[in-house]
Amino acid sequence: MGEAWIIDAVRTPRGRGKSDGALAEIHPQELMAQVLNAIKDRNHLNPLDVEDVLVGCVTAHGEQAMCIARMSVLAAEWPNDSTGVTINRFCGSGQQAVNFAAMGIKSGEQDLVVAGGVESMSRVPMNADRGGIDGHNRHLRQLHPLVQQGISADLIATLEGFSREECDQFALSSQQRYARAQQESRLRKSLIPVRDAAGRVVLEHDEHPRSNTTLAGLAKLPPSFAELGKYVQKGDSISFDEKAQSRYPTVEQINHVHHAGNSSGIVDGASAVLLASPEYARSHGMKPRARIVATATAGDEPIIMLTAPVPASKRVLKKAGMTITDIDLIEINEAFAAVPLKVMRDCAMDPETVNVNGGAIALGHPLGATGGMLIGTILDELERQDKTLGLITMCIGGGMGIATIIERL
Repeated sequence: MGEAWIIDAVRTPRGRGKSDGALAEIHPQELMAQVLNAIKDRNHLNPLDVEDVLVGCVTAHGEQAMCIARMSVLAAEWPNDSTGVTINRFCGSGQQAVNFAAMGIKSGEQDLVVAGGVESMSRVPMNADRGGIDGHNRHLRQLHPLVQQGISADLIATLEGFSREECDQFALSSQQRYARAQQESRLRKSLIPVRDAAGRVVLEHDEHPRSNTTLAGLAKLPPSFAELGKYVQKGDSISFDEKAQSRYPTVEQINHVHHAGNSSGIVDGASAVLLASPEYARSHGMKPRARIVATATAGDEPIIMLTAPVPASKRVLKKAGMTITDIDLIEINEAFAAVPLKVMRDCAMDPETVNVNGGAIALGHPLGATGGMLIGTILDELERQDKTLGLITMCIGGGMGIATIIERL
C-alpha cells in the first residue's frame, strides 16, 4: 500500500448561517469554487492533472441539489475534463471525502485528488426537504425511533452526568481558545477571503465567534431542546423524549442542558484539501505537509446517535498501531458540548491537547465542509507547535463516527 500525502489545505471563513450573514449572498457552488481555485493557485496546479474532486455536502436540496461537486468544478472554470463527486455521510461528509481521496491514492488508482466540502446553511437550511433523518420510514422508525440530534446530546449529558455548568464551561473554553488563536494569528495559513461576483471581499474572518461570552451570559440562555423533546411527530404516539426513554428506560427524565451557547453554530463555508501520491509530488516539485496514517468509521446505537467518535477513535488508533498517548493534538467536532466531554473521558484524552484553538461551539459547524476544515486546522497547529501526530474525529447523524490520523512531514 502506498502513501497519501497532504500537500495543502484551505478554507473560507465561517459566515453566520442567517439571511444577514456575510456569505448569505454567495451561491454554495461559488463558495466551493473559490476554495478550489485557491488551492489551485497556491500550488500552481494544472487542473487536468486532478483526477477527481470529492465534495462533502449534507443537505443536497435546492441550490445544493444534484452533484454540487461537478457544478462547483464548472463554476470554478476548470476544464470540462475535470470531474466531481458529492459525498454525504451527514456531518462527517467533508472528512469522509478526504479519507476516500487518501484511499484512492494509497491504492495506486489515483495520484492527485482534491477533497473537502461545502454547506450554505443560510441558503439551504438543515432538513430543507422536510424528509427528516428517517425519511418518514415507518418500519425504520419502529426499529429505531430516531430523535433530533439535540435530544441525543441531552440524553448523553443525562446518562453521563454532565451538568449544564460543565457544558457551559466547555463552551466558554471554546470561545476563549478561539479568541487567543485569533489574537495570535494562528488561523491565517489556511484561511482565504471570500469575494463576491465583482471581486470585492465580503468576508475574511470567522463571523460566528462571540469574544464577549461569559459563564453568566451562558447561564441565562434557555435550553434549546426542552420543548422539542415534547414534540410528537405525525403518525407517532410518543414524543421525542419518550422515544429516547423507551430505548434507555433507566432515564426517568432527560436533562436538557444544551442551548445556543454550548452547541455548534449554524454557519456557511467551504474547504478543500489537496492530496497527492509521493511519486506525483516529487515529480512536480510539491512539498508534502503531512501524510494520512489511518482512517476509520464506526457505528453505535442510533438513538443516542452522537457517541460513535469513541469507537471510531479507538479503531483508527488500533489500525495505526498507536495509543492515545502517541497523539500530539486532537480535533473533536463540537456538535454539542456533551460530545467532546464524553469522547475525552472515554478515550482518556488530555483536554489540553483537544481543540486548542476552539471548535464549532465558537466557530460554527458548516456540516459538509467541517471535516476538511478540521484537517487543515490541526495541520496548521501541528506545524506551529512543531509536533507530529494529529487525530481528527466527528460524530455523525444516525449513530456513526469517523476518525483520521495524520502525521506531519
